[in-house]
Amino acid sequence: MKIIEKFKAKHAAMYDHRRPVIAFLGDSVTQGCFEIFDDHGHIETKFCPEDAYSEKVGHILGMLYPNAAPVIVNAGISGDTSWNGLTRLERDVLSFRPDLVTVCYGLNDAGWGEGKIDEYEKSMRGIFEGIKASGAEAIFLTPSLRSDDTDYRNPIKMLEDCVRQNAKNEREGWLQRYVERGRKAAKEAGVPICDCTELWLTLKAGGVNTNALLANDVNHPSREMHWMFAYELVKTMFEA
Repeated sequence: MKIIEKFKAKHAAMYDHRRPVIAFLGDSVTQGCFEIFDDHGHIETKFCPEDAYSEKVGHILGMLYPNAAPVIVNAGISGDTSWNGLTRLERDVLSFRPDLVTVCYGLNDAGWGEGKIDEYEKSMRGIFEGIKASGAEAIFLTPSLRSDDTDYRNPIKMLEDCVRQNAKNEREGWLQRYVERGRKAAKEAGVPICDCTELWLTLKAGGVNTNALLANDVNHPSREMHWMFAYELVKTMFEA
């Protein structure tokens, strides 16, 4: 990808080029949301953007190119969907003049089932087209799996209900249907795909309890699994 050429140029002549700018558009996972806890009867989420995969991508690239550490723009918002992401693309992402934008949507979108799958594909296509029209590159980062534990138990009733509802939707295969539509939109737009959904499926097929890799028992990967996203994204930058 061109982004690697920009890192090489900046690293070789650090006074002659601006630092590469990478923006990350997505939902709560992108934002850096992890555990859920009960705050006097209300469910709250622990926000740790410093542990999000965007920061880890910055650490890896800064290690590889010490003279060209990237500027990181985290445009993740908890609960966000692709159609909301499209409406705020210019304000929250393109206004920073990024060289590369990673796009990760599907977890919240899939919860709508059949009702929004066409809108998801249309919105993803619009996001990819908008990024490319700005002169930036894009990567479609497919999301992790959600819990499929429909027998989940938790003293926090709201969390228990949330996990079971998501698990039912997961078992019905909606996330994978949405992701496949996202892959289709990315391929048609000529956008590389960093397929972490497929990687999670590979882990699951290998006997890994992927539910145990979720920090909130629902859909937020653990801090350790954010490293997986980061390494896979950097690998895609070099190989695409």
